[in-house]
Amino acid sequence: MDQSVEKTETSEVAAETPPPILSVNNIEVIYNHVILVLKGVSLDVPKGGIVALLGANGAGKTTTLKAISNLLNAERGEVTKGSINFEGAEVHALSPNDLVKRGCIQVMEGRHCFEHLTVEENLLTGAYTRGSDRKGVRSDIEMVYGYFPRLKERRTSLAGYISGGEQQMCAIGRALMSRPKMMLLDEPSMGLAPQLVEEIFEITKRLNEEQGVSVLLAEQNVNMALRYAQFGYILENGRVVLDGEAATLRENEDVKEFYLGGSGGNRKSFRDVKHYKRRKRWLA
Repeated sequence: MDQSVEKTETSEVAAETPPPILSVNNIEVIYNHVILVLKGVSLDVPKGGIVALLGANGAGKTTTLKAISNLLNAERGEVTKGSINFEGAEVHALSPNDLVKRGCIQVMEGRHCFEHLTVEENLLTGAYTRGSDRKGVRSDIEMVYGYFPRLKERRTSLAGYISGGEQQMCAIGRALMSRPKMMLLDEPSMGLAPQLVEEIFEITKRLNEEQGVSVLLAEQNVNMALRYAQFGYILENGRVVLDGEAATLRENEDVKEFYLGGSGGNRKSFRDVKHYKRRKRWLA
């Protein structure tokens, strides 16, 4: 009797837990047929969640995002092992264009905008997958301006002449025009003043809460990312060395040591920390 009750409770919990919108399973990525960059990376993004992908420069964050969005071919990279599932379907073989149509889009590192186009023209390019839905496109532009009032003020300005923060807003707004279910944000804080970084993250949080957009956020700014994400993965040398709830990661001694400035001025190398050395077995 007790066993049957236990099975029922277990099945109810499983039924209440929705499948992740994105599931990356043990992928490996090789560049130029010889350079192994990602080694068995796995991660999940729950529907409606914000997940942080953390690590130093060169850890493999951008490569992971490009593997998901199928942009590796442009850089002579390929996923050689593992699988990538979006909304339960394998998407590894899809073109980036088809993946955008399914609802997954990447906002590239470096605030990529069409510099010779105005801000509003940049936003319109984000709706190219939507065909002739002119009424919906116009409505969504106003929605983007609602989240980014500064873009509305600069709507007729050439994107190449607006500030770095405004260009980042334009890049995110352009992605929103595709009506995404999920956004892959690559280093949105890079090169921005702290006040602008805070503003970008606050808007990202609002988009997540109000529009239901799931977010996978690749960031070097670990402190800021863990404030807004619910869960995080830390990459080192192309492998996930640590993952957990954001609150747990913030309190982890190694995370404090290497990423949150908790060394008190006596920063050590990775090899000097016993906790980290125990996890080196994953990097062997």
